[in-house]
Amino acid sequence: MPLPLLDEAGLDQEACYAAIQGRDPRFDGQFVTAVRSTGIYCRPSCPALVPRRRNVSFTRTSAAAQRAGYRACKRCRPDAAPGSAQWNVVADTAARAMRLVEDGLVDREGVDGLARRLGFSTRQLRRQLTTELGVGPLALARAHRAKTARLLLESTALSATDVAFAAGFGSVRQCNDTMREIYAATPSELRPGLAGSRQARTQPEQPYTRLDVRLAARAPADVRANLAFLGRHAIAGVESFDGTTYRRSMRLPLAPAVVELTADGPAVLARLHLGDLRDLSSAVARCRRMLDLDADPASVDAQLKSHPELTDLVRRFPGRLLPGTQDGAETALRAVLGQQISVGAAKTIGVRLVTAAGERLPAPIGTVDWLFPTADRVAAIDPETLGMPRARARTVVALAARLADGLVLDPSADRDDVETRLLAIPGVGRWTARYLRLRALADPNVLLDDDLVVRRSAASLGLSLARRPESSPRSWAPWNSYVTCLLWAHALPPTLITEEFQ
Repeated sequence: MPLPLLDEAGLDQEACYAAIQGRDPRFDGQFVTAVRSTGIYCRPSCPALVPRRRNVSFTRTSAAAQRAGYRACKRCRPDAAPGSAQWNVVADTAARAMRLVEDGLVDREGVDGLARRLGFSTRQLRRQLTTELGVGPLALARAHRAKTARLLLESTALSATDVAFAAGFGSVRQCNDTMREIYAATPSELRPGLAGSRQARTQPEQPYTRLDVRLAARAPADVRANLAFLGRHAIAGVESFDGTTYRRSMRLPLAPAVVELTADGPAVLARLHLGDLRDLSSAVARCRRMLDLDADPASVDAQLKSHPELTDLVRRFPGRLLPGTQDGAETALRAVLGQQISVGAAKTIGVRLVTAAGERLPAPIGTVDWLFPTADRVAAIDPETLGMPRARARTVVALAARLADGLVLDPSADRDDVETRLLAIPGVGRWTARYLRLRALADPNVLLDDDLVVRRSAASLGLSLARRPESSPRSWAPWNSYVTCLLWAHALPPTLITEEFQ
């Protein structure tokens, strides 16, 4: 029986065909090509002969192609492409659901948990995702599990049983059946590259299991700049940075972990020390979010360079990415701690907070031996003991109380609602709310025009920060956050500016 041609609403099929004719890698992850004559699906940059137009159709997700019976191409590895950049730009239900699926929420809490998090009934969510993406949440989660399993099979020496459960499958048999259906190969057949030229890179380190994985990104992503940004703000004990590798602790859903991130061209080499293998998906998703690895920097740069006033700035700092976060609550508390003081002073107060309310790791990795305190532990602190102005200390504790009470700060949240709720907290001003919108909510369209460093950089460049209607030809939307990062970058050479927080 011939496979169906897919037709997804909202996706320009002719434009997609033009993209695969050019084999442009910038579109990898934004859609997949389903080839009816071969029964496979590919990424847009696949080097194989471009199929005839009548034999191909396009869909936004691998899950939709898999559900229709297509198998992943063994040559271009569509499952190894960077994630869709569009999920970072929009905040609709489908985008929020995709982010939560990648964080492993369906594996932990099921579809009901995903629906609750998004504020829908299970039936409403399934209908909306099927309309928007062509598949429901279970199919999305299944595709994500298969992708994770293949990553583990090809880059670690974990047993097939460990791979199955670490990827989120309920049984080894379920994993085997899924891999055969999606890749036309058994798990053992996906491992030939591990022997010989590549050595096993899994080493048990009690109480952690170490996994080395490579996180893909799109050129010309400047990953080193993002690692340096995180390193400049590192709190001793929770984070460290040696100029090359950024290391930090993470509080994952099932157990603590430590991640080590090193730039490798536009990609990132990640060494994960996991307390529970089932946290792998969450760890990878949070590392990608922290470094903005699903962005399409070539497209962002091209659009910003079309504005004459930004052309030189983009040429000086190509591939600039947003400095994201692995935990929005932590970033929020740290942002308030650092208001109106230098980065160095903020780090000192951060260490004080960690030692007062944080938790020790089961075992240190390098100099990282603390977990940043949870919101409920910070909310229980006496503000007088924080060693900062009383008003700001009360704001820190009040914010922690709101976070402990259910205020969610991650890319799955409604950005406008979160900003409104943050501004309602005494002591949280516009800069803080919008800074968190940029970093914790991954909003690509935030111009921090009241940030001290941004204003200084703009003045030195003769750049106007006057707000422009998004319909205006002079508008930088939807990439204002990247303009903010470019202006931060302009301020750093040749010396670092210490007053990085307004």
